[in-house]
Formats: sequence, structure tokens, C-alpha cells
Amino acid sequence: MKRAKIPHTALSLAIALGLSSSVAFAQDATGATDDSGATAEAAQSRGATTLGGITVTARKREETLQEVPVAVTAFTPEAIEKLNIQDIGDVASQVPNTTIYAARGSSSTVTAYIRGIGQADPLWGVDPGVGIYLDDVYIARPQGALLDVFDVERVEVLRGPQGTLYGKNTIGGAIKYISRGLPAQADGFASMTVGNHNQLDVKAAYGGSLGSSDALRARVAVASLNRDGYGENRLTGQQVSDKEILAARVQLGAYVSDDIDIQFAFDWMDDQSGVRGGKMLAPNPLDFVIDPGRGSGQQPLGDRYDIRSGMPNVNDTSMKGASATFNWRVNDDYSLKYVLAKRESDTETNIDFDMLPNRIVDVLAFYSDEQVSNELQVNYDAGGRMRGVVGFYHFDGEAGGQVLNNFLNMSFGDTRGTVFTESIALYADWSIDLTEKWSLDLGARYTDEEKHAVVLNRAYSSANFDTVIATPADFDKTVDFSNVSPKVSLGYQVNPDVLVYGLASRGFKSGGYNIRANSAVPHTLLPFDDESVDSFEVGAKMGLLDQRLFLNLSAFHNKYEDIQLSVFTGYDSNGDGVDDAFLGDFTNAGKGTVNGVEAEYQWLPNDNWVVSGNLAWLDTEYDEFISAGANVADSQVFTNAPEFSGALNVEWRTDLANGGNLSARVSYAYQSEVYPTTDLSEDIRQGGYGLVNAGVIWRANDAWSFSLQGTNLADKEYRTTGYNIAALGILTGFYGPPRQYSLTARYSF
Repeated sequence: MKRAKIPHTALSLAIALGLSSSVAFAQDATGATDDSGATAEAAQSRGATTLGGITVTARKREETLQEVPVAVTAFTPEAIEKLNIQDIGDVASQVPNTTIYAARGSSSTVTAYIRGIGQADPLWGVDPGVGIYLDDVYIARPQGALLDVFDVERVEVLRGPQGTLYGKNTIGGAIKYISRGLPAQADGFASMTVGNHNQLDVKAAYGGSLGSSDALRARVAVASLNRDGYGENRLTGQQVSDKEILAARVQLGAYVSDDIDIQFAFDWMDDQSGVRGGKMLAPNPLDFVIDPGRGSGQQPLGDRYDIRSGMPNVNDTSMKGASATFNWRVNDDYSLKYVLAKRESDTETNIDFDMLPNRIVDVLAFYSDEQVSNELQVNYDAGGRMRGVVGFYHFDGEAGGQVLNNFLNMSFGDTRGTVFTESIALYADWSIDLTEKWSLDLGARYTDEEKHAVVLNRAYSSANFDTVIATPADFDKTVDFSNVSPKVSLGYQVNPDVLVYGLASRGFKSGGYNIRANSAVPHTLLPFDDESVDSFEVGAKMGLLDQRLFLNLSAFHNKYEDIQLSVFTGYDSNGDGVDDAFLGDFTNAGKGTVNGVEAEYQWLPNDNWVVSGNLAWLDTEYDEFISAGANVADSQVFTNAPEFSGALNVEWRTDLANGGNLSARVSYAYQSEVYPTTDLSEDIRQGGYGLVNAGVIWRANDAWSFSLQGTNLADKEYRTTGYNIAALGILTGFYGPPRQYSLTARYSF
């Protein structure tokens, strides 16, 4: 079968609003066409965009969603506006079996799970289970990675292990943040948002050609994001859970010829938001504050965001990155891409586990990270039966920090160290059209990764941290991991509108060392193993009823081995036989099985209505979980893995006589009960709940638009995560945002 190649510029021209293997909200036609021919054109004439016109790069080459046998969700700028997506955490409810939220101690540190696989521990030396990419560059650390969305081309979420093409730490999936490109035609925008909690956001961008020719192009985007806190520190009167972020991105492109271009990008983010407020869920028995009328300990506060912390209100994260991308279309059949990137981040955060004035568990943490990556890709597509990509990837990272622990103002510890990571990978992904209807995709990735940990953990005599009394850990060790992750996919094009496929793939995440190691718990001095998952998936992508109904289905079976878990372990720090301290232990649980079914849909009953969303079922269980020499699998459950979840979006839209348009949306998202942490505390467990969002957008003309948005309109109280440290009486819950509403004015030019 002779296959027409997608033009090099199709990525910016053919993107249409869509979600995943389904579409979220249909928009005005872009003029894109696909193999569905007349039916697609008919749908576009009604103002709807079909999946055949949505281009993604899930396999590192441009393809439409309907022809790629991968479970991928793509949010374009129109979808981001309509769904009121402010950061990548807001996409979670619109992607099946996906959980994304801010980590316990920070507002901008990301915790991401896809299909029950992820990692909640943000400590250096512990890798995430879902890879996050900014313009083809892997972000190694979760601090600052809960990226705010502004001036984007699209956001892609790839579900399931992406071991072949993305490799490093994409055992659960990958999230790709793709910034606005560099078209020759000048354009830009400026927007202002005001809302409750004194929200004031300002965003702006402008780009185009420099000079009279199109050879040199640039774009600048900036954002200032601010709001008051959801809560208050009752001790100091300061706000908590507020937002104060400045961000900027600069791009410069030199289009040397029709076949060669070089693009440079620089991004910067400074987050000076205050500490995140959490609710004390029960009195702490170690809180010896004497206050008449309250007994020997302070009772929990009524507000879920208020705290009484005695620690400083400092939770600062800065992140910056630079990259150079070289594209060369060697000839009609081959193209080459090389990406060189460097990223840095620094974080200072105060974490008051107990949320009280007394020093029960007070932690001051400093994180720093540097990384340099190189990636070389060679794409082949001659328009015939075969096409594919081969590549080389190199990552050199240095992640370090220091954590000062104060337990009960009696035990003082200093956890410090650096983990050096060097990773080299070779990969290939090749597609072959066996017949007019059958296609085969083969891929493999070889990874060799070295983890070198330098750790020095000490105990001190006082909160001044100046007199060392013990050294629980002092080592300089190296461990190597290697892995081959294969993939095979077989697709069958039933007709131009229906594709069915089967997929088998492997994901891999390297092991390492626990920076919190303590000789009082001897196994923490040893490396933990790498983890892997073998995934088997079948799916279908369907455009029905003359392209008015899209229904995309997938079912998967995952075998998950050597599962890496972060758990809190109490220990006796002074030898009196009583656990008076704790450490964050890191271990391999054993084996697990994950099964799931996902459905994504979009229905256009007529020109004015669009109904879209997703439904997901997830079944997770441990097959083996060894604790203290015994298999306790039957008593354990996966974290961040709700059995049922889904979303329903209903949009009404109409054109206005003056050339503008009006749209109104109501959305409902639901998830069943979930255990957000490995301790399985019933007090932190979150029962099933639903959130109601809504929005109205008035596009007055080509330049002006106004948007009124509301989230969590029922002001649902729901926990996203928490702490349960029995040895020190800690029981704390962290909650999702309250009811919010905002008004945005945007001017495009």
C-alpha cells in the first residue's frame, strides 16, 4: 500500500481540538483531510473536526490519532481554554486511569500515576514512574514539574509503558508539554484573569519573523500567576496554599533553508508560593501544648487548609532550561533531528508534618538538580510500506540536596547526598504495512544506566546542627542497570473509519539507593532493584455515524514486577527500645497484576451540541508483597488507583450574527475510592467523589474573547494525599482546591 507522507509543516497546520484516541470538544474546521475522505469533509462542513485531522507525535513522527495504535490523549489550545486547564494536573480527569496532583509538601511538585503506576516520593535518587517532557526534553525531577499551561501547541498524555521510544522512567506513561511553535506569520495574545481568592493572572506572547525574510523567527511568552491562599496560618496570620509564580519562555529559530533549521529555546520559572496547608486529622498525642479548655493537645481545626505551623512560610522553587534543536531533511525519505538540552532546578521548602507550633516533625529541605541530555533521531518515510525512527539518547544528571530533620526537638538529623545518573539508550520503532489492511509495528530500546550515590547522614546534639553525635550512613556506591524493552503491535484497518489493534510492550525504571539510608534499618544501605512491567493491550478507534460519533476503546493486562515503594518506617534513634523517629524507607514490593478497560467518546448530535468524555475501570492487586519475611499481598492495595473513574462534558455552542460565537459547558468528573499513600490509612483514604465544573466563552470577534469559568462548583471537600506516621502521632490530610471562579479577557493579534 502506497502511503502518502505527512508534510513537514502539518504539525502546526493540521492540529485540531481533540482528546486522546477520542476528541474532547469539536471546533471550527482546520481544513485537514484524511483517509475518511468525503465523510470527514462532510463533518468539517458542519464545523466539527474529525480525528483524521488531529496530528500527534506519540511515535516521534507525525501521525493522526486514528492511525496510531497507541493510547494517547492530546489537548490543543482550544481544548485547554474550554476545559479551563491551568496546569498539567487539570488534565487528569479528562484522561482515563490518570491521577496527577501536587505532592504533599509542595504546590508545584508533581505526583503522577497512569494505570496504577507512578511514584509519590519526590526525594532525589528516586525516579518518577511517569515521564514528563518539555519540548522533547525529559524533566528528571518532580520539583517544579507541575507545569503551568500557557502559550502551548498541545499537551499529550501517553498511557501505558513507553519503553521503546521514550524509555527513561516512562513505565506508567509519558506527559508531553509542547510549547507554541515558530510560524513565519506574526501573531500574539495578551490575557488577564481575575477571580476569587484575589486571583490575578497575566499572560502574553508574541512571535514571528525578524526582518523582511522568514529565515529568522522568534517568540517570547511570559506569565505572572497570583492568588491568595486557601488557608491561613493561625499562629502567624500568614496565608498558606497561595500562588505566586513568574514564568517566561523565549524561542529563536534560524531557517537556513527549506531543509535545515536550528531552534533555540530557554524557559524559566520562579515559584515563591507559600507552604501548602494540610489538615491535622486527629490530635497529636505528642503535642504537649497546655491551653486551658483544650486539654493537653490542640484539636484539629475546622478548615481543611488552615494550619498552626511554627516553621517559616518558605516554599521556593526555581527552574530553568535551555535547548538547541537541529532539524535536517536529508532528502525526501530521510530526516535527522538532534536535541541538546540542559536543565537546572533548586528548591527550598519547609515541611511541618504535624502542622503545629511544637516541633514534633519539622523538616527543612533543599533540593538541587542539574541535567544534560543529548538525543539523535533519524526518521525514514519514503511514502511506501515501511517507515520508522531510530535514535540514540544520553542523559547525565546530578541530583542532590540536604534535609534537616527535627523530631520532638530531641532528635536532630541531617540527610544529605548526591545521586549521579548516567544513562545511555539505543532505540528503534519501525512500521510495516503488510497489506492494504494489516500493519505491523516493531520496536525495541536498550538502556544502560549507572547510579552513583554519595551519602552522608548524621545525627546532631541540637537544633543548631553543629555538633555531630552519630553517623547513621556514610557511603559512596555505584550500581548498574541494563534493560531491553521490546514492543510489537499489529493493526487491522477494518474500513477507513475503524482501526483495531493489539499491542505488547515492556516498561522499565532503574533502581538506585535510598538517600535516607540509616544503619539502624540495615537493608536501607543496600540498593533497591529496578522495576518492570509487561503490558498487553487491545484497542479500537472508531469514527461512526458519518463522523458524528467517535468511540475509542482499549483493554490492557499488565504484569508488574519488583514494584518500588516508598514507606515510612519508625525506628529507635536513642536505644531506649521505643520508636522515636522515622525514615522514608524504599523497597521493592514484589509482583502485581493490573487490568483495565478504557473508553473515550465524542458525540455530535447536531451543529450546536457536543458530548464527550471518558470511562475507565482499573483492577489492581499484589501477587507478592514480602514484608518481614512474610507475603502480605492479600492485605495490600495499590495507591492512586481508583477502580472506577470518568468524565462527562456537555457543550452547547452557536454562531452569532456579528461573526463571533458563544459556547457554554458543564463537566462532571468522578473517581471511586483511592488510597493515596502506601500506609493505607483509613483516615487518609478518600472515598468516591465527583466534581462539577462549568464555563461560558464569548468570542466577540477574531481579536477579543471573554471566558467565565468555575471549578469545583459544589465546593467538594476531597483529599489528594496525606501523612500517617504513627510513631510520631502524625495524621495529616492534604486537600484539592475549593470552589473557584474566574473571568478572563483575551486579545489576540
